[in-house]
Amino acid sequence: MEKSDLKIVFMGTPEFAVEALKALVEHDYRVVAVVTQPDKPVGRHGSVLQPSAVKQYALGQGIPVLQPVKMKDPAFVEKLRSFGGNLQVVVAFRMLPEVVWAMPKFGTFNVHAALLPQYRGAAPINWAVINGEKRTGVTTFFLDHDIDTGRIIMQLPYDIADDADAEAVYDGLMHLGSDICLKTLERILDSDGHPATVTQEEWADGNGPLRAAPKLFKETCQIDWDQPQKKIYDFVRGLSPHPGAWTTLVSPEGKETVLKVYQTAKTVQGTEGRKPGTLVVEAKKLLVCTADGMLELKAVQLAGKKRMAAGDFVNGMKNLDQMFLKFV
Repeated sequence: MEKSDLKIVFMGTPEFAVEALKALVEHDYRVVAVVTQPDKPVGRHGSVLQPSAVKQYALGQGIPVLQPVKMKDPAFVEKLRSFGGNLQVVVAFRMLPEVVWAMPKFGTFNVHAALLPQYRGAAPINWAVINGEKRTGVTTFFLDHDIDTGRIIMQLPYDIADDADAEAVYDGLMHLGSDICLKTLERILDSDGHPATVTQEEWADGNGPLRAAPKLFKETCQIDWDQPQKKIYDFVRGLSPHPGAWTTLVSPEGKETVLKVYQTAKTVQGTEGRKPGTLVVEAKKLLVCTADGMLELKAVQLAGKKRMAAGDFVNGMKNLDQMFLKFV
């Protein structure tokens, strides 16, 4: 099969997806349409509509853009069909109904930011870092009836540095995602549209229990100071910079304020019998007790304030050594 034989419909929304779409365009693949989320209301009153990163790039390239509110809308389905796409590529998008993913002759493949079947779900990058994984990667697979369960086409691994936060891993996988997208298309071309695949059950055989990557909510992101130092360290970097790990700062008078924690550092200092959540100010450093040692807070944000280095936070707060952090 020749490259010109493919008529690709690309589906995605955030910056993560733009890198893959850009790779398709720059390598002369024929992208006949792009499907992305509706423009998002922003501003104080939601009066300004912000187009997605994918839409902005697509319009700049003169590619038609579709923005359905409902993927099963008959008008959208008919419009999508009118472009005659014979392959769909999905990167960081929403769940598709069968009427959409089964439409093209050569199917629909997804680029997932994890080594499936590990970390199926909406937040694979965050959960891999939260769980202290040393390696993750990207996977391409053909969509089927259940989310993130289709037959695997290929994978590319990515090493997670011990000090990497979710943003650093996101950036690394974004570029790796464009690489695997191109490599997958090459396999599709070389196989006349029918690349070799393997079930996720076969792929995972003997690799231990599966870990999920569910959507993150506010309550998911609260720091439990009764956990070990390493677990909290990974938890914070796995949620940094978005959505951000948080805790409750309690003043000597009992006033409670939300404090976001974006960066920490492991220390060798012990807690000396102090309760988890106890704050210790030492030489302009802000330390907090965990279940098995001290953790240094490096970057924080008090509710209603800007993110700042912990040293600046220490300088601007009185009686910090009389405050504590609690898990509600």
